[in-house]
Amino acid sequence: MTALVERFGVAVRQLRVQNGWSQGQLAERSDLDRSYVGEIERGRVIASIVTAEKLAAALEIDVATLLTHCQQLGERRAVQLISLAAIAR
Repeated sequence: MTALVERFGVAVRQLRVQNGWSQGQLAERSDLDRSYVGEIERGRVIASIVTAEKLAAALEIDVATLLTHCQQLGERRAVQLISLAAIAR
């Protein structure tokens, strides 16, 4: 899968854990199957925009905030890679 799909999954997992919820609790709140939430968190499936909206609503944030969190993860990862490359020189 693409890095975006993986980052989206990490973002969902981080926000779920911040709320102290299990995957089952997030699934119930978002009207999704628990195994599907797990697949999203592992970056194994591409969530539709409707699914992203359900997850965001369950997490009590808007979709833009969820995607911003996802983007920030990518930016932090890029900074880490640059730092590692500088150390390796």
